[in-house]
Amino acid sequence: QVQLVESGGGLVQAGGSLRLSCAASGRAFSSYTLGWFRQAPGKEREFVAAISSNEGSTSYADSVKGRFTISRDNAKNTVYLQMNGLKPDDTAIYYCASRVFPTPTRSLSSYNYWGQGTQVTVSS
Repeated sequence: QVQLVESGGGLVQAGGSLRLSCAASGRAFSSYTLGWFRQAPGKEREFVAAISSNEGSTSYADSVKGRFTISRDNAKNTVYLQMNGLKPDDTAIYYCASRVFPTPTRSLSSYNYWGQGTQVTVSS
């Protein structure tokens, strides 16, 4: 069983930055793939970024590539999402998720555990 708790969301102006954190419980954290997803009002949850268990592989949605960076600290059981150059279209609830397999994937159904989410609002 893995519990995930996101933090770091908030209100920011367009062009600003935020860093989201996701703290995980569980002994096997370092063996999990970790991902960030988001869900805007009236829209389906979508993939944002993912990082493999050994940090050797990352994957990003085209909409955030070059602006967002996913990283992890296995010693702290934490995954981060650094978001720069935020746009109003980035407004959503951001969720972290873990997958028991080591390779990242964009498929929501491939992730086994989910956090409760943190709200990010970008004003124009």
